[in-house]
Amino acid sequence: MNLNFTAEDNAFRQQVRDFVARALPADIQYKVVNGLILERDDYVRWQAALHAQGWGGSSWAAEFGGTGWSAVKKYIFEEECAAAGAPRIIPFGVKMVAPVIMAFGSPAQQQRFLPNILSGQEWWCQGYSEPGSGSDLASVKTSAVRDGGSYVVNGQKTWTTQAQYADWIFCLVRTDTEVKPQRGISFLLIDMKSPGVTVRPIITMDGAHEVNEVWLENVRVPAENLVGQENQGWTYAKFLLGHERTNIAGIGIAKRELARLKRIASLEIKNGKPLIKDPLFSARIAQVEIDLVALEITNLRVLSAEEQRRTPGPEASILKIKGTEIQQAITELLTQAVGSYALPLRRDAMAAGYQGDAAGPFYATPLAANYLNMRKLSIYGGSNEIQKNIIAQMILGL
Repeated sequence: MNLNFTAEDNAFRQQVRDFVARALPADIQYKVVNGLILERDDYVRWQAALHAQGWGGSSWAAEFGGTGWSAVKKYIFEEECAAAGAPRIIPFGVKMVAPVIMAFGSPAQQQRFLPNILSGQEWWCQGYSEPGSGSDLASVKTSAVRDGGSYVVNGQKTWTTQAQYADWIFCLVRTDTEVKPQRGISFLLIDMKSPGVTVRPIITMDGAHEVNEVWLENVRVPAENLVGQENQGWTYAKFLLGHERTNIAGIGIAKRELARLKRIASLEIKNGKPLIKDPLFSARIAQVEIDLVALEITNLRVLSAEEQRRTPGPEASILKIKGTEIQQAITELLTQAVGSYALPLRRDAMAAGYQGDAAGPFYATPLAANYLNMRKLSIYGGSNEIQKNIIAQMILGL
């Protein structure tokens, strides 16, 4: 196992740095680095810039218009983009449904959907969770009944991130109620403009409209929008979740936010000295940094396995658990660093260009919202409790 980057890897890293420095719009970078609100257009513009470079599908095979990069190059790319203040690539199209369509979709589906995902022209959301079906996805109840050349879909999806922007939703639906739950699920692609689709906002505790509930009432979906075979959707869902849980590790983002924590702790004063020189606070920063280094090494082990064409197993669950815990710990320390200045929850003050009054220093404004928002990380993508069960069963044999 080789955890060292080669000369070729380091040259590629510099290439990515040069590109991001040249192509990343300054206004988007400013928002990301300072934790301000990003709009849909910010993500679209960055995806367009990547697409123009030929890097829109960093994890895609070349035959589908992607880069064909190795696992290591993909890691380097994401790390450098995060460090430079680029927005994260919205995963639902590029990193989630696209790999499923590539692996299991028909040639017609690949030709219809992949180009618009790559360019960012079509926005996707994920229809997995339902009331009563979160980590236990096999219990989904949204039904799809075949009627001639269509499926008629009825049910409700919830916690649907950015559905208010989406053009399409990929859904797990129940097509057979007489078999074992996992064997009666299918994978459908549904146009959000279809009659019977209703999106209702869910306002999260940070005051943001990021997630939604989606109601599907007698929605007719062309049968050609079925991915793969009917009742085989559970297989495709597990394939997709492997991508989601690895991406949630967020090592590059954690590194950027750790640097932000150190910067703010250097500006805040305690007992006449910068907070970062306080022994207790600096020790907590050091512990988070140690955990992050250990997580990165674990991630590199997974990358090494991929380079040797060994399929990673439950390691994805380890990355998900520790990655989310580290990101949450950083937001907690950021909030503690500014003390009472972090208490006001002012989403209006988180907009770029805000000129109103502020309770404290500029950098404190988004910290309360960021802290509250990041509580979700250990829940979505399969809660951390479920991931621990996976590790116990598949690694420890319990």
